[in-house]
Amino acid sequence: MSYHGAASVAGTAVRVHLSGRWEPVDGRYHWAGRIEPDPQVARLLRSGQRDVELRIADRTRPARLAEVDPWGGVRITGVGDPPWPEPLEE
Repeated sequence: MSYHGAASVAGTAVRVHLSGRWEPVDGRYHWAGRIEPDPQVARLLRSGQRDVELRIADRTRPARLAEVDPWGGVRITGVGDPPWPEPLEE
């Protein structure tokens, strides 16, 4: 499963690209991805804030900021239910 679209990180509107997988070793769902370049989010990470909340629509999940990439995007990771809505079944 994956999600590409609008989100909010620590109250800042952003665009994200996320995907996830079930990890059989620990039995939990792991998701991760990239926040498109945003100076406010990069500033949060550089100031030492790593633990944030990621909000997509009405779903909020705890997440962790990892690093700023060379293009100014920020890597984000999380464990547990994915923050994006379930896809509609056909």
